[in-house]
Amino acid sequence: MKENPKHIRISEYNYPLPDERIAKFPLPVRDQSKLLIYRHGEVSEDVFTSLPEYLPAGSLMIFNNTKVIQARLHFRKETGALIEVFCLEPIQPNDYVLNFQQTEHAAWLCMVGNLKKWKDGPLCREMTVKGFPITLTATRGECRGTSHWIDFRWDNPEVTFADILEVFGELPIPPYLNRDTEESDKETYQTVYSKIKGSVAAPTAGLHFTPRVLDALTEKGIDLEELTLHVGAGTFKPVKSEEIEGHEMHAEYISVSRSIIKKLIDHDACAIAVGTTSVRTLESLYHIGVTLANNPEATEEQLHVKQWQPYETECDVRPVVALQKILGYLDRHGMEALHTSTQIIIAPGYDYKIVKAMVTNFHQPQSTLLLLVSAFVKGNWHTIYDYALGHDFRFLSYGDSSLLIP
Repeated sequence: MKENPKHIRISEYNYPLPDERIAKFPLPVRDQSKLLIYRHGEVSEDVFTSLPEYLPAGSLMIFNNTKVIQARLHFRKETGALIEVFCLEPIQPNDYVLNFQQTEHAAWLCMVGNLKKWKDGPLCREMTVKGFPITLTATRGECRGTSHWIDFRWDNPEVTFADILEVFGELPIPPYLNRDTEESDKETYQTVYSKIKGSVAAPTAGLHFTPRVLDALTEKGIDLEELTLHVGAGTFKPVKSEEIEGHEMHAEYISVSRSIIKKLIDHDACAIAVGTTSVRTLESLYHIGVTLANNPEATEEQLHVKQWQPYETECDVRPVVALQKILGYLDRHGMEALHTSTQIIIAPGYDYKIVKAMVTNFHQPQSTLLLLVSAFVKGNWHTIYDYALGHDFRFLSYGDSSLLIP
């Protein structure tokens, strides 16, 4: 049994990050960002367009194709109070695709801004969507932790919930940018390959990729594949507890096609992950495979990866075997894709199973993402971050990038 990281003190993962080092906007040409290269303990730098030069031909690179939704909805009460309703995850129906297709009613788990001004009764907003005048109402239901069940209703069956968000919603840029969303963010805060709607935050390592970089990777003989993890607002949730045992990871919805599982098996369960969301998904696959190795009849609910599961179960199943167990599960159920969720926390003490290299941005001090990076580089994150701070790298979502090869 490996060391359990529950007693890691988050204060040991702090570093000074002056506000001027946080990139408030992206560069005009996204692939001209700086690239820090960390290989076997050595640090150097280049420009992002050079990324293919550092990767071996024949390797498999995995991207997260989630698309950020315009999840912030603003309502004004008759009193003049502005209420913000921030859609986090669908409840009824709880499938993203089905929920976006709803034509009269949809329920979401939401965070509510200025909650104290919304005592009771529905909120209403008149709008025109696709040429149809509609009234959207939001009714508050039960409280779940820091979020609320919100029922949305509208009076035109020609209009879907996706249409409403597209016209009426605002893109939720990260809170630490300390600015309002601008029209340009609708394009720059999406990856060029985003397809599947559902995230409330971008998988930002992917923001550096352009068609020319993707073409160069393909020309190098690198296999490019996509999976989906819908990023929740919990990605910005600071660790408030002294030890990480007190931090509850948010569950995130993942979808991985049968063809990707096969491709991973063909590559001997080795992948280069673009972004921490791809990392979390790929490593979760291993632990889902372990669950199926131990219990072939596991239900979809039992495949959910719990926060501390990797540290509490014996993981002596080979990664390729774990992936074969998932393939067997999909075959038995006649499924083309694995749909489940993960709460995995990757922290020092974690033993990576599938991810052999990662492309990632520079993360906030005392964040779970910094723990994930530290686990990957065997605790050597200071070397990387000291270099980035000393060499004018830009930090966080719109900042520069790194390629980590432990």
